Amino acid sequence: MNQGENHITVVDEEGNEQLCEILFTFDSEEFGKSYVLYYPVGASEDDEEEIEIHASAYIPSENGEEGDLQPIETEEEWDLIEEMLNTFLDQEEED
Repeated sequence: MNQGENHITVVDEEGNEQLCEILFTFDSEEFGKSYVLYYPVGASEDDEEEIEIHASAYIPSENGEEGDLQPIETEEEWDLIEEMLNTFLDQEEED
């Protein structure tokens, strides 16, 4: 996972690289993982369609280099992510 300021490069199933902007990250003690929520760069908020937000678990590397993105495997993790996303979006609207 390449990480710039607020960007990561995600490689999809076909091997295409997609530059994504990080929405936010959080840690879960319950699952012992960190999570990153992101969306493709260029998906502007002016579009009629909603921005597709992606989420992955990630394992930070020990030496401060880039970590590895992992798929999210359980319903419980998805529920947690959805909850965190809703909280994040509510706070954004208040600002």
